[in-house]
Amino acid sequence: MAFEPGERRMILCVRFHHSHAQSHDDAVDAVDAVDVTPLLGLIEDISPVVQALPPDSALVDVRGAQRYFGQDAAGIAAVLRVRALAHAGAGCTIGVAGTPMLARMAAREAGRGTTLVVPDDERAVQRFLAPRPVAALPGIGTATARALGSYGIDTVGKAAAVPLSTLQRVIGTRRGREVYEKAHGVDGAPVVPNAASRSLAAERSFPRDELDQERHRRALLSITEELGVRMRGSGQVCRSLTLTVRYADRSTTVRTRALREPTAHSGALTAAAYRIHESLGLQRARVRALSVRAEDLLPAERATRQLTFDPVDDRARRIEEVADLVRAKFGPQTLFPGSLAA
Repeated sequence: MAFEPGERRMILCVRFHHSHAQSHDDAVDAVDAVDVTPLLGLIEDISPVVQALPPDSALVDVRGAQRYFGQDAAGIAAVLRVRALAHAGAGCTIGVAGTPMLARMAAREAGRGTTLVVPDDERAVQRFLAPRPVAALPGIGTATARALGSYGIDTVGKAAAVPLSTLQRVIGTRRGREVYEKAHGVDGAPVVPNAASRSLAAERSFPRDELDQERHRRALLSITEELGVRMRGSGQVCRSLTLTVRYADRSTTVRTRALREPTAHSGALTAAAYRIHESLGLQRARVRALSVRAEDLLPAERATRQLTFDPVDDRARRIEEVADLVRAKFGPQTLFPGSLAA
């Protein structure tokens, strides 16, 4: 689809959920998610520029759709909401903005089943961003937020007011520029059609409602071992993990965390999944299934690894390499962690 010179893009971030279910009482920001994959065709009827954000979201560039339907981005969001409900029985929470980053943030802030529009105007963008904590910026982890907070830079507005050179002295050259640009709403990332293939997922279901935290951890260990083997077998690493927890009432909590570095090392994946799980505080939750999605995949040769000089980590990686060779020769179930043998 050709765009006219100077035409300003508008992005929708659509989060799908079952229209009838309620969020789980024990889950903060819980979403009764539905798998976005079957709904991609519905979205592509409105705009072909669609990027899946599994398990429950998608980005949509609606520049062409606005001209075709004769409506603004908010009007396109209303059309999509009606079609999703009519054809799939799915509700939508939608963020609308001029960049993918802002659209994703708006979708997180929007009330369930509503549309939140951030006008494509510098002042409106700054009003939206300024009061939010630095950690709300996508890709900015807790360690970076904590480092900035120690200098009193705890909101996006305060980060935007700090000179670039100061931010770079505080948190490093690359990370400082990233925070500076995101705090000013700068995001040149494209919406990449058919990006669902840039992720791998695995799920473990429980035969009954499961409250046992140790069984949760065993399931996560099994999942991350599988994902690690699959990624290493295809020569890929991931940059983030998404944990989806499905409860007895069919509601779902979805959490995504960026990894410290791109990896396919099962130990690092397991540790990250455990951290996400622990952050949810699920001691009283009746869990029916856990799934983990490895996202932002890229070829392993393009990833850099921070040397740790940790003999335990080095030994674990060497054992992993040998185990992968054994699995390749004798089958994927030949070797597995001893704690999964019971």
